[in-house]
Amino acid sequence: MAGAMAGVGVSLGLSCSTTKISQRRSSSSSSSSSQSTARRCCVRMAISLDEKKKFTLQKSEEAFNAAKDLMPGGVNSPVRAFKSVGGQPIVFDSVKGSHMWDIDGNEYIDYVGSWGPAIIGHADDEVLAALAETMKKGTSFGAPCLLENVLAEMVIAAVPSIEMVRFVNSGTEACMGVLRLARAFTGKEKLIKFDGCYHGHADPFLVKAGSGVATLGLPDSPGVPKAATFETLIAPYNDISAVENLFEINKGEIAAIILEPVVGNSGFIAPKPEFLNAMREISKANGALLIFDEVMTGFRLSYGGAQEYFGVTPDLATLGKIIGGGLPVGAYGGRREIMEMVAPAGPMYQAGTLSGNPLAMTAGIHTLKRLQKPGTYEYLDKITGELVRGIVDAGKKAGHAMFGGHIRGMFGFFFTEGPVYNFGDAKKSDLAKFARFYRGMLEEGVYFAPSQFEAGFTSLAHTPEDIQKTIAAAEKVLRQI
Repeated sequence: MAGAMAGVGVSLGLSCSTTKISQRRSSSSSSSSSQSTARRCCVRMAISLDEKKKFTLQKSEEAFNAAKDLMPGGVNSPVRAFKSVGGQPIVFDSVKGSHMWDIDGNEYIDYVGSWGPAIIGHADDEVLAALAETMKKGTSFGAPCLLENVLAEMVIAAVPSIEMVRFVNSGTEACMGVLRLARAFTGKEKLIKFDGCYHGHADPFLVKAGSGVATLGLPDSPGVPKAATFETLIAPYNDISAVENLFEINKGEIAAIILEPVVGNSGFIAPKPEFLNAMREISKANGALLIFDEVMTGFRLSYGGAQEYFGVTPDLATLGKIIGGGLPVGAYGGRREIMEMVAPAGPMYQAGTLSGNPLAMTAGIHTLKRLQKPGTYEYLDKITGELVRGIVDAGKKAGHAMFGGHIRGMFGFFFTEGPVYNFGDAKKSDLAKFARFYRGMLEEGVYFAPSQFEAGFTSLAHTPEDIQKTIAAAEKVLRQI
């Protein structure tokens, strides 16, 4: 997979042209001379093919070095800089289906999926065709368009908690809006979040936020004033008693609990069987709202998201990624009585220039249509289960401590015995070993998220062959590290 076929085609063309020139020189050339030329061609082809198989990131290195003079750290999102895995960050050129190609011509099986949106595969032909038609009418109106109604109806019909929805442009923006709404509706200010859960980079959430913050080794972010996080209370994920204690200490002051129903920003961490139901009961008993951050899990664990999968309905939910089909998008929604607090229906202000833009709405509509087809989530569950079992089994056979899990098209694994119930458990993973594994898999043509503290994603475009190639690559790399 590392080795582009385009390069091979060039080498074959050069070799064949040599043969043709040799043939034209003289019809009286001896057979031994012809055989010698043919042998030279074969040797030249073999050398050329071997050279093309070598994994190189020279062009990525040149592009990234130039980028560091133009953008902070050379990237527009920190985890892309490979700080936790080392090695050369990759600059990509194109994507299609379950594969990606970098500017050096290397090909990869992709398990990042643009961090989740590409659930039907990259650059889907039907989505691209629909976008091309929509673009003929314009890329942004800054005014209502019919496509907003269509996607809103689809989201409301799918997600149990959502009776009204507000579209925004990112998951961060959705979480900012939903927190302000929860405070406005309850008249309270304190918030419970969980250690290692990431809800975007708004100030109130950058406390023990996992993900990129953990990848860079930053306990918090400079520039966040104490007043912004003073009302943010922290509990370990999956710890019911810790949440009960926070409510006891802060009686009548807590507006909401916000959580990832399946954690994706500390690596993949599933809730214990009783955890989500307990959060529903505790929040209701204390007059607080329960918020599911389903930016990752929405439409990925099931068509109705994690709340449908687990049978627990929150008061509010945030969405993103998949509902934009690969274009910038976010959303928050919930019970009608709460959502009617949002301007202009109510006093809680939130606005956005590109919110509900026709391109994101189009991509989202056609992505969700595809997900409605029978067998979608069964297929994701099948291939993802095979992938995780194959990698974890290979690791254990090679003598490594490993623990992994998946739900439908979301997965993760750690270099620790496990179990992993929270961010504290996740941090026991051997990060140096993960980094070696990661770099080895790149050379084998497999692209995972460049951090131990990120979940992975499969898509409907991944084939059984993709999965088997990935497991074979993992077996090879795990024996070497």
